[in-house]
Amino acid sequence: MAPGPPGVGGARQRPRRIIAVGGGKGGIGKSMVSANLGVALAQAGLNVLLVDADLGGANLHTCLGVGQPEATLSDFLRRNKARLEDVIVPTGVPRLSLIAGAQDALDAANLKYAQKQKLLKTLMGASADYLILDLGAGTSFNTIDFFILADHGLLVVLPEPTSVENAYRFAKAAFFRRLQQMEAEYGIQDLVDSALTTREGSLRTLHDVLAQVRNKDPAGAERLERELAEFRIRLVVNQARTDADLNVGAAVASAWKKFFGIAMDDLGAIRYDDEAWRAVRKRRPVLIERPDAPAALAIQRIASRLLALDATPDPSSSP
Repeated sequence: MAPGPPGVGGARQRPRRIIAVGGGKGGIGKSMVSANLGVALAQAGLNVLLVDADLGGANLHTCLGVGQPEATLSDFLRRNKARLEDVIVPTGVPRLSLIAGAQDALDAANLKYAQKQKLLKTLMGASADYLILDLGAGTSFNTIDFFILADHGLLVVLPEPTSVENAYRFAKAAFFRRLQQMEAEYGIQDLVDSALTTREGSLRTLHDVLAQVRNKDPAGAERLERELAEFRIRLVVNQARTDADLNVGAAVASAWKKFFGIAMDDLGAIRYDDEAWRAVRKRRPVLIERPDAPAALAIQRIASRLLALDATPDPSSSP
C-alpha cells in the first residue's frame, strides 16, 4: 500500500515491512490474528515488533499472556518515556517484542495531530523486520491513517453479512482517505469532498474519480491511476465454519473489484477452531499452545503468503 519504509535495503538482510490489521467492527479477532501472525513471522526467523494501536481498547498483551506492562504507548505519547525502545517489552517468544496499548487515558483514542505524526514517524523508524499494528475497530481517521501507512493492510472479516458490510465500508473509507492525502497534488479536492459528503450522485468508484480527473488532466489521471494501483487491501476471513465460508474472501474481493474498480487480495480463511478458543481463554497464542490446530496452520499459511509477497526468504524452509 505505502512505499517501502525508510531504511529498506542497504546492509539489512531483509526488507522492513509494516503490517496493519484492521476491521470494520469489534469482536472479529483482529488481536488474535495480529498476535499469532507475529508469532508465525518470529518463528520464521524474523525480528517482529507488535504494537497495540487499538488506542481505545488495548488487549494485545492479554492475547500473548503478557502481564500489564509498566510502560505502554501512553507513556511514549505523553513523553514520560522519550524513546520508543523504553516501552518495548518481551513476549516470551524469541524475536517477538510488544508495545502494549494505552490503558489509562480516556482520550487516548483521540490522538492530537502532532501526537499522531510523532507516533507515525517513530514507528516508521522502528528497528524490526516486521512491524505489526493491531488497530482499533471502525473507521476513525486515526485508525485509517495507520492502516494506509502499512505496506500490507490486512482487513479481518467474519463470514456473516454485517461483518462483510462493515469490511466494505472500512475499505471504502481507507480508499477515500488515501485520495484525501493526494487531493492537493492532483487538484481533486472537489471530487473527494463530493464523494465523502454526497449520498446521491456522488463519486463511488475509482473509475468515477479517474474519469473526472481525465477530463481536466489526462497525464495526471495516468499518474493517479498508477499510484492508486498500489492501494491493495489484503483480506483475511476469520472463524470460517463451513466450506462456503472459506469462499467468502474470494467473493468479497471479486465484488470489490467489480463495483469499485480496485483489486483486493484474498489471503485465506482461518477455520473456526475450539483449540483457538481455548488458547484465547488461556491467554496463549494458538501457535504456541496448539501449533497443529487448524487455526494455527491457517495463520502459518497466511504468514507464508505475506513472506512470498515480500520475496523474503523463509529461514524455516532452508535445508
